[in-house]
Amino acid sequence: MLEAISSTAISAGQAASRATETQAIAPAAPTAIQSGGDVGFDSVMKQVTTDAIGTLKAGEAASISAMQGKESTRRVVEALMSAEQALQTAVAVRDKVVQAYQEVVRMSI
Repeated sequence: MLEAISSTAISAGQAASRATETQAIAPAAPTAIQSGGDVGFDSVMKQVTTDAIGTLKAGEAASISAMQGKESTRRVVEALMSAEQALQTAVAVRDKVVQAYQEVVRMSI
């Protein structure tokens, strides 16, 4: 009976340790921009860019942890898919900004 309790305690400790590691590797959740103050386009873009960079870094950290044998394949795939989605979103936004700039340049004065 004591062995079962001690093995459960060890499993709970390992689970807590894994939860802490997962939080360190998991991509940062997008933060909401506070409303009520002066929120400009530049501050919104800065926040979105910061979130995307954090997601890409989390994917890279998960890959490195997997190579060291510290991370499961499922978590690595989740982190990499999240990083890929963030990169695709950043590229799409960049393309739209470039397209809008080109339209402004083509306008006659």
